[in-house]
Amino acid sequence: MTRIPNVTLLSLIIALSAVGTAQSADVPDVQTIVNKANIVAYYQGDNGKAKVKMTITDKRGQKRNREFTILRQDVADGGDQNYFVYFQRPSDVRRMTYMVHKHAAIDKDDDRWLYMPALDVVNRIAGGDKRTSFVGSDFLYEDVSGRSLDEDEHELTEVTDAVFIVKNTPKKPGSVEFSYYTVVIDRKNFVPMKMEFFDKTGKLYRTIESTEVKTIQDFPTVTKSVVQDLKTGSKTEMEFSGVKYDLKLKNVFQERYLRRPPREAMR
Repeated sequence: MTRIPNVTLLSLIIALSAVGTAQSADVPDVQTIVNKANIVAYYQGDNGKAKVKMTITDKRGQKRNREFTILRQDVADGGDQNYFVYFQRPSDVRRMTYMVHKHAAIDKDDDRWLYMPALDVVNRIAGGDKRTSFVGSDFLYEDVSGRSLDEDEHELTEVTDAVFIVKNTPKKPGSVEFSYYTVVIDRKNFVPMKMEFFDKTGKLYRTIESTEVKTIQDFPTVTKSVVQDLKTGSKTEMEFSGVKYDLKLKNVFQERYLRRPPREAMR
């Protein structure tokens, strides 16, 4: 049997150790990755505003549209936030408003309100309803304001030159309809590019993809996204325009503004 000289073996060990050190130095830990991706996805600037065109397409190819303005104000970077959504079109949802007081703490449910102008009623949305359809689309209420990072265990499963892939498993499996979901995160800017949700049998049933990303006020910003429900065959696309950050917003995130939205939300 051929013997490897001690000096050669030692050199090999040192070389492999150096490679491992270089790789670990170049790749952040998984918590750093998901924290940065969360900031990019939901916390750019101190606040933000955008006009949104939503197109819902069912399995037969029939389309429905929604147009609305969304306002967002951070209470703490990476923490609590407020959202206000005002619907302009079509006529059956015009003047409908949706507001969220998002709480980052895992033991505190978000506060959510929905104003229905046809009934002139403000409804509180229960915390357990956050994974239900957002105004009849394939997006969920939780997709709009984001899921708390503390609700899942995170595992870095793959690293390439272009992306990080993170597997996220709920700490309370009985509280959600999925067993886990994966997120593909761009290494350069930490934009979440694709999410895939797997049901309790491990079958892929839902995807969310960022299909267009632009730099706005030096912030990488998703300007087009699409969610697909693989079980129903439907999909919903959202296109963001007029995106602005760090505005001088009034405190519009109050229940009294649901019936009479301020100009910031209507324009």
